[in-house]
Amino acid sequence: MSKLFRAVIMGPPGSGKGTISERIAHSFGLKHLSSGDFVRENISAKTEAGVLAKTYIKKGLLVPDHVMTRLLLPRLEEMTKCSWLLDGFPRTLAQAEALNSACDLDVAINLNIPLETLKERLRHRWIHPSSGRVYNMCFNPPRVQGIDDITGEPLIQQEDDRPEALVARLRHYKDVAKPVIDFYKAKGILYTYSDTETDQIWPNISTLLSTKIPTIQSDARCASTH
Repeated sequence: MSKLFRAVIMGPPGSGKGTISERIAHSFGLKHLSSGDFVRENISAKTEAGVLAKTYIKKGLLVPDHVMTRLLLPRLEEMTKCSWLLDGFPRTLAQAEALNSACDLDVAINLNIPLETLKERLRHRWIHPSSGRVYNMCFNPPRVQGIDDITGEPLIQQEDDRPEALVARLRHYKDVAKPVIDFYKAKGILYTYSDTETDQIWPNISTLLSTKIPTIQSDARCASTH
């Protein structure tokens, strides 16, 4: 059996993490794990950590480190036969250290996208709240404007995606992410990519992963964890 491969992808809101994660999962057979999906699943299932997370989200607050680690680490520890890419976690140094104590990462991908590009992307971003599906009115619009393709429910634009809130949100991301980036740089597994277009970044990430993942992983080995 080929060696398992574990990676994280980091980047500010609007950096294209979700799109690139899906491409990596499709091209290399990794399981794409979204922290947002984990949170929604736990809230839906009314787990103890999910109920706790919901109290913060309803107040418009970030879910704190100790709750996020309780949501994610047990699931990751179950995935003993699965290669994965984690998107949206860790966001803070405390989360990175908790993840480091639970498993060994092979690669940390960091997307460094210019501020003006992020502002432009987020201006056109609409979300289906209950599933987390993201649409961009310029390059990934819904079939019917303002309506989710799958459920037919209305889409919303998040308050903090609006221009007046955006600069503060991105500045906060940068402050919190810097220690995480430094942590992975010190471990020698950080790879940073900068461009205004996801399609320009993707070939470089694909080339990197081709050298890091010797064989295509089998998705079947992940089936029992879902």
